[in-house]
Amino acid sequence: MNDDSKIVNPKFAKTNFMATVLTESLLHELNTEYRATRACIERIPETLFEYKPHPKSMTLGYLVLLVAEIPLWIKHMVIDGEIDFVTFKHASPKTTSELVAHFEDNIKGAREALQGTNDEALKEGSFSLKANGQVLYTAKKLADIGITINHWVHHRGQLTVYMRLNNIDVPSIYGPSADDKNFVAPS
Repeated sequence: MNDDSKIVNPKFAKTNFMATVLTESLLHELNTEYRATRACIERIPETLFEYKPHPKSMTLGYLVLLVAEIPLWIKHMVIDGEIDFVTFKHASPKTTSELVAHFEDNIKGAREALQGTNDEALKEGSFSLKANGQVLYTAKKLADIGITINHWVHHRGQLTVYMRLNNIDVPSIYGPSADDKNFVAPS
């Protein structure tokens, strides 16, 4: 059982008798992906935010913002039960340090949300993705949080391609890269 005293915001405190095996697994996965994601984000210089590898591609600035904000989606999924893509308020970081700080805030929010819930709430609770109030789909929170973490990792992978195309060193993620020969074991 988790020590509830580690929850940063007590308004998210959960009842001790509720099962959290699945919730803790999601939190572990989030934390495992954190280090490599931060290492990528902090290497993106603001001078390249407008870079696009192809006319149909998103800009590097939007992609790195997306990678920094996906953990915020998890917070909204757990607490609000919905995200509306049209009304979702994106941050507007102008520098790499502002982007890293935004990422850290979003990770903290995702961690607190997961620490403040339990398996039953995620299994029974629904999440809706909307566009200007219109429901695009609804799913169980538990399933969609896992998909969201996968989505996050996918965009981080896309980010590493942009990094390579701009001669930005790609960090060790699940093992050594061509630029970083260190092996970092999953936490």
